[in-house]
Amino acid sequence: MMISKAIKILNTSKTILYPTDTIWGVGCDATNDKAVEKIYLIKQRSESKSLIVLVDSWEMLLNYVDMIPAKVSCIITGSSKPTTVVYNNPRKLAKNVIAKDNTVAIRIVNDGFAHELIQQFGKPIVSTSANISGEPNPKSFKEINPALLDSVDYIVNLPLENKSGIASQIVKVHNDGKIEFLRK
Repeated sequence: MMISKAIKILNTSKTILYPTDTIWGVGCDATNDKAVEKIYLIKQRSESKSLIVLVDSWEMLLNYVDMIPAKVSCIITGSSKPTTVVYNNPRKLAKNVIAKDNTVAIRIVNDGFAHELIQQFGKPIVSTSANISGEPNPKSFKEINPALLDSVDYIVNLPLENKSGIASQIVKVHNDGKIEFLRK
């Protein structure tokens, strides 16, 4: 029931608050410019700071990036924590989810509510921490700012969902093969 309601919301350019594989996130259809714009307004964040996108599989990832560097598979499978990777030359995503340097941060979600939601939605979704820019990431649902709760269109009713409260690590693989950890 919650997934079908969330999909209805996502299909109408609206926003959701939902549990990811790491922390509670604010999200929308990552292919919809209008919906992504709403995320920036909710977060009170400049569009110059890009957002993370979630996909449900390697197959879905291949629809949105030109190339997956060979080292990416090793990094993701070799890591014990969820890993977001910055990819060059994304395609078919909302323009305002792509950074000025033509990159996008994408994480493959392997299980849980977010994975099932993306799988049934059939498209990637935005995932940004459920906080106003500049505030700390909430470690649990009860720590989410009430103003943010009031500003999203739909809250997935899983407040007791246990999350680590720790954001994913972010890795960038440069064209020369050099690996840079942007967030550990």
